[in-house]
Amino acid sequence: MTLLRALFLVLAVLLFGAIAVGATGLSAAADESASPIPVLAYYYIWFDEGSWDRAKTDYPLLGRYSSDDREVMRQHVRWAKDAGVDGFIVSWKSTLPLDRRLEQLIDVAREESFKLGIIYQGLDFSRQPLPIERVAADIDHFIDTYAGDPVFDIFGGPLLIWSGTWEYTPEEIGRVSGSRGLRSGCEWRSDLEPRCVLLLATERDMDGVRRLAGLVDGNAYYWSSVNPDTFPGYQAKLDAMAAAVHETDGAWIAPAAPGFDARLIGGTRVVERRDGDTLRRELDAAYASSPDAIGLISWNEFSENSHVEPSEIYGRTALEVLADVEGGRPPVLPELDSSEPDPSRTVNPQDDVAGRVVALGLLIGAFGVGSWVIARRQRIGPIRERATGPPTTGPPPPPMAE
Repeated sequence: MTLLRALFLVLAVLLFGAIAVGATGLSAAADESASPIPVLAYYYIWFDEGSWDRAKTDYPLLGRYSSDDREVMRQHVRWAKDAGVDGFIVSWKSTLPLDRRLEQLIDVAREESFKLGIIYQGLDFSRQPLPIERVAADIDHFIDTYAGDPVFDIFGGPLLIWSGTWEYTPEEIGRVSGSRGLRSGCEWRSDLEPRCVLLLATERDMDGVRRLAGLVDGNAYYWSSVNPDTFPGYQAKLDAMAAAVHETDGAWIAPAAPGFDARLIGGTRVVERRDGDTLRRELDAAYASSPDAIGLISWNEFSENSHVEPSEIYGRTALEVLADVEGGRPPVLPELDSSEPDPSRTVNPQDDVAGRVVALGLLIGAFGVGSWVIARRQRIGPIRERATGPPTTGPPPPPMAE
């Protein structure tokens, strides 16, 4: 075997080895980042440009957007996925603007391989319950129009959380849930076209959970205003509610929020973020309650200042915490100077594989060129030697005439 062939053989082995190592690393990274407990962030599609003029102290880094902006939705989904969020729980009831925006978000989620659930807003702007007939009609509309899309397949079927169930009687809840079937009803009616959802209540204590046992498929507790360090029995309350839900094999979505301040809309309580420590503390407590999912409060509820979306005041701190907990990576924000390396950003394994291949390809190219030059010199050398004769020990020959 010639030296040239040996060099190419070694380089080929190195090239395929680099690809294999990179692919193994990519697979391992995917395995490590996969969590059996999905993280679902509450997401609001009610924003018009004028919405930002009311009860806001902080604003998104993407600007004072409208929820009709498809590219804003896409950026939200991509940032959320990077940080470790598996899906959005979309605040919705059937109106022309919200239906239009939900349909757009479904398209974006499908394109980005992202999951969606629904939190149905059963209370009006004054916090009064909507007529039960309206609730039933809206849920029917969701089932008939949207629920069959694969983006809603979170727990083996579409997830619908009914906000404000504490304002309805068990009889009213049963009128809605009983005629539409619960998850168990879908399973034994699998020979028919399923017209059901995984319907969760939003009760706020253990008594409320037990009040609706058998009428719903579980509970999602939207607890954004708690201070985890001062509320008596914080962890015990979450654990007790989880146990009550699981007594009937229900699904428990545990809450976690980065902070809270709703004083501009009548609230009095303030929960400081403490540079991400509050969110980390609440995530720890939520996971300790044996949840079926984490309900992250919220992606973009700016009026209550519970948002994790990158913003003018808080930057990307909340998503940095979430990425650290979930094995994701914090988003790269538009304001970052691209000439400066971002130390908090991890290397994308796919980019790493591509980099290995390109580097070794360049190395092979360099060796190929070098080998060609060597071979050419080897071929030219004997020709020159035959033309000029063997070297002499005398003085060099005179220059050849032009």
